[in-house]
Amino acid sequence: MASIRQLPSGHWRVQVRRKGKFASETFLRRDHAREWANEAEGQIDRGRQPAGKRARGAKTFGHLIDMHIDDMKEVGKPPGRTKSATLEMLQRELGSLRAADLDRERLIKFGRDRAKQGAGPVTLSMDIGAIRLVIAHAHAVHGLELSVEPMDMARIALKRLGLVGKSNERDRRPTEDELNKLFDHFKSPSQKIPMARIIQFAIATAMRQDEIFRATWSDLNKRTKMLTIRDRKDPRQKKGNDQEIPLLTVSGYDAMALIEEQAFQRGNEDDRIFPYNHKSAGTAFTRACQTLEIEDLHFHDLRHEGTSRLFEAGFAIQQVALVTGHKDWKMLRRYTHLKPASLHAFVAGRAA
Repeated sequence: MASIRQLPSGHWRVQVRRKGKFASETFLRRDHAREWANEAEGQIDRGRQPAGKRARGAKTFGHLIDMHIDDMKEVGKPPGRTKSATLEMLQRELGSLRAADLDRERLIKFGRDRAKQGAGPVTLSMDIGAIRLVIAHAHAVHGLELSVEPMDMARIALKRLGLVGKSNERDRRPTEDELNKLFDHFKSPSQKIPMARIIQFAIATAMRQDEIFRATWSDLNKRTKMLTIRDRKDPRQKKGNDQEIPLLTVSGYDAMALIEEQAFQRGNEDDRIFPYNHKSAGTAFTRACQTLEIEDLHFHDLRHEGTSRLFEAGFAIQQVALVTGHKDWKMLRRYTHLKPASLHAFVAGRAA
């Protein structure tokens, strides 16, 4: 039985006690309180927990995304960079739809559209997973009568269509000729970003693109030649995953010397070692590859190249992990595509 009483503020407090369950909400108008009470009693009779006032006001999938983000922030687990970008995309693409409209057919259409936009099987798999997470959160935390079955069925269909799947491990490494072409291309005085230096630094450190452009002078220890990478990407730890890496010379490029060259461009306002927009740098790299007709080479392949050169220098997996930040050593096995010619240097080093 529901009880409704008016508070000194003029608002209406409704309390529902039914079948051992209790729920309470406050409303500005009495008829809204009565409406919620009737709905809450019906949910309890169906064996469900009554949805709160905020959840009842969530009319669109975009509202559910906002609720999910707010809830995660409230418990100190805000979405990281990758998840935030995915949720922002979903807000743009599907946010205006009612959650009930996200049926199997609509999600398959979403998958096809994303594939046409260039999203690969892994990216699309993450997108569907994010949709499922938001729906499951609204159901479990807020008691909304939503099902994740349409997401699961859509995933099966998209997998059959070849649009969802696991990543194909890339083993693309730039050749010396390709690197020299890129260095010559970026010698132009019109280049505002020192891309040749950045490419060499990426190989020398095996750092990710965004890590390079977030590194600061404050995080550099010149005496020990160590650089601290803040909030390094880790699926199990989104924040506070700082790691010190050594600035080595074994890749063919001297990471510390490259930083010292960059010191001449150091500004007073920006503490970053490479104070440029990482997206602009990525675009410059892609355009250069297109101009030079270098096929299927991505900026991230430079991290792969740097990692492979560490193995070619004779480092063991556990030593390479101290540079690359891999917590799971199994992940490093895919980077051990060593060049046969490197065995000469390895044998020479053992004989010395």
